[in-house]
This record gives sequence, structure tokens and C-alpha cells, in this order.
Amino acid sequence: MLDEPRSGRLAAWGNALLAGLVSPDEAAHRIADEDASHRVAGLPGESGPVGLTLALGRLRALGAKGLRVALPIAGHPLGLSGPPEFNAQALDAGEAVIATGAALGLVPEVSAVGPEGDQHVEVVWRCQGVREAPPADVPSLSEAERELTEALREATEVLSRLNVAGSGPVAQAALDAYRARAERGREVLAPGYPPRALRVLELAQRVGALVDIAYTAGGDGREHGGAVSASEITARAEALRPVERTSRRAQVAAYNAYVEERERGGL
Repeated sequence: MLDEPRSGRLAAWGNALLAGLVSPDEAAHRIADEDASHRVAGLPGESGPVGLTLALGRLRALGAKGLRVALPIAGHPLGLSGPPEFNAQALDAGEAVIATGAALGLVPEVSAVGPEGDQHVEVVWRCQGVREAPPADVPSLSEAERELTEALREATEVLSRLNVAGSGPVAQAALDAYRARAERGREVLAPGYPPRALRVLELAQRVGALVDIAYTAGGDGREHGGAVSASEITARAEALRPVERTSRRAQVAAYNAYVEERERGGL
């Protein structure tokens, strides 16, 4: 979870645009970030893929009131509501965006284009109909914040117990990447989000970063950190799995907070 999900950027800045808080050009620029291009394919009323600016305007015309995030993994359809075909595509991608009010969902298809050493990333969001229903297993912001506090403590204990010192070159590189991203990502949620959502997302990303580092790098810099046996690697995965789940749930709660607030009449 050291990488910010593209679905998070699309939902956050798309919501800011729907609320009239940013311009279409700024929203499209923020969503694309370092990617070369983003297009949306399959939008009702469009014969082919269109750019983000036009796509977001089309979603609003189709009745979209807000954008939600889903971050599913096998056995945990987090943020999804069906149908099965859309859920399967979202699961393959590991993320999706659902446009509430328009009954449409978007799944990113990411590809690297160009010669080796000079590649750029292009993203096509595949749009299709979804079921208008409560998303699966998304906590409230207050629930997510409570769970994260405990998860951060658990993650720290696991790192210590499994001898992941975090001082090896791979771990240090991961930590540096996370800190750099955190420093430039303060506006990740875009205007219009409640302050608590930003706090929850920051903490969720910190917990997610610790989990990633624990999985990949330890004090000795080896791929599996300080683990020296298959049983220890398995023990690490089992100990970290609920912590990672909590982090993903909290990220979805933070990104979806705009829609939740709007539906409660708070925005």
C-alpha cells in the first residue's frame, strides 16, 4: 500500500469536481498524476474512449452524485455491491470506482507503453452498469479510526516480534518512498472532504506502509525480511493479514467519506 490507488485519486478529485470546488482541468490533472493519459471507455452515449474531463462531465449528466472507492481482494469484496461480472473485474484490478446515482462502475486497465527504459503509463477506465446497493464491509470514519489505532500497535508489535528491524536497504528505500509520497500527498483527498477523513487516510497509509515493509524487507535487506524459514514467513503473513485488511477498509472509508457526508446532508 505504498502506492496511492488510482481509484482513490479518481474518486477524490472527481467528487471535488462534482461539488464545483475544482475545475475540470484541475481534476483531470490531479487524477492522472504521473500517468501519461487516462481515458474512459464504455460510457453511455459515447462511441469510444474519452478523456477524463469529458468523462466526468458525462457522469454528472448521467446523474452521478458522488464517487465511491472499492479495494477488493480475494475473499474480501471491499466496497463492491455487484453484479458478479463487475465484481470479478474489480477483483482482478484490485480497485474500482462506483458512481452513485448513475449506477455505473469504472475499473482501471493499466498498461506500460513505449520502449524499455522510456515507458509511460496509460490508463483506460472500463465503464459498465453496477447494482445500486450498500457497499460491502465499509466502516464509518469513526470505526475506521478506532480500528487503525489498534492496527498500528499490532503492526509495530509484529515488526518487532518477527525481527523486521527496518534498517536494511530495501526497507529503508520503502520508508523513504512512503515519506516522500506522504509529504507531497497532503491534498490527496481534494477539497470538500471532512478533516477526519484526511486523518484516517494518513493513518491508514502509514499502517499499510508498515505492512508492505514487513512483507518485503527487514533489517538484513532480504526479500522476506528477517524471516529465515517457510514457517516464519507463513507466521508473518498470518499476523499481518488482519492489519492489512484494517488498513484497506480505512482507506475506503476515507475516500468514501464525501459521499457518506453528502447522503447524511452534511455537505
